[in-house]
Amino acid sequence: MLSDLTARLGEIRTDWNLDEVEALFALPFNDLLFHAQRVHRQYFDPNSVQVSTLLSIKTGACPEDCAYCPQSVRFDTAVETERLMEVEDVLEQARLAKAAGATRFCMGAAYRSPKAKQLATIEEMVRGVADLGLETCATLGMLNDEQAKSLKDAGLDYYNHNLDTSERYYEEIITTRTYQDRLDTLQAVRNAAIKVCCGGIIGMGENPTDRAAMLHTLATLTEHPESVPINLLVQVEGTPLYGSDPLDPLDFVRNIAVARLVMPASHVRLSAGRTQMSDETQALCFLAGANSIFYGEKLLTTANPEANRDRRLFDRLGINAEPPPGEAQTA
Repeated sequence: MLSDLTARLGEIRTDWNLDEVEALFALPFNDLLFHAQRVHRQYFDPNSVQVSTLLSIKTGACPEDCAYCPQSVRFDTAVETERLMEVEDVLEQARLAKAAGATRFCMGAAYRSPKAKQLATIEEMVRGVADLGLETCATLGMLNDEQAKSLKDAGLDYYNHNLDTSERYYEEIITTRTYQDRLDTLQAVRNAAIKVCCGGIIGMGENPTDRAAMLHTLATLTEHPESVPINLLVQVEGTPLYGSDPLDPLDFVRNIAVARLVMPASHVRLSAGRTQMSDETQALCFLAGANSIFYGEKLLTTANPEANRDRRLFDRLGINAEPPPGEAQTA
């Protein structure tokens, strides 16, 4: 089975079975990284990384009970509630992000699902960010078909809605919405012809089969997500997952590599948790097929490496940031 499996690596498939994904996780580390790098080079420049910036446009007071999230109204954390930002303030942050090298600007709001008035304001933000020449992305909670179409009409390029973990483990992490709710939102986004950004969080107490199952779900969607963020749990005091056992960094790298192999043409984003990673761990992630990061000092409410640290690491590794949309890649 293994030789047949590795012979097909590099194909864009949606017919993966869970045994195959688990077999990839079980490969010797060096073999796994070899295959991941080989497949990565089939679809991408191995020394180019797409850079996004994420801004929290509405913070805190979320009614959901996601066990990892400091924005939940159910947990006593240090996060202060902030109302939806003014449009011009968001656009000023987008200008700064573009000047710092970002090519995609992501707007996150702590909603279960946005109301009509909130969505109208966010659509104005989307139009303004698009006019700056940046790709646009939003994460606003659950959407129905009408809401997704409205965002598409405003010019939204990507919508982020993570699965978080496997279907089996999901109820250990969140009870206020179902796994099917998440899948339904992804389908509404697809129906509106918006690109999908969907991944999960590693290190929440899930077992290796749960990690494989989450990637299996993503890789067997009718169409692979264009962007797959792989997050390392950021433990925040006051949340139920605070005090969880830390994840072995090599296990995190394995998740990046398997994501690359089962979704070979997707951008795999090294996302939350980078402040907990050494430069060497991040370098292994890039070798394993990660080719997207968030740039800036904060991801919604959690810390992110300073841009200068990222630039220094890129210089050490010979990595270039992808050019903005529509601009040619220099040789």
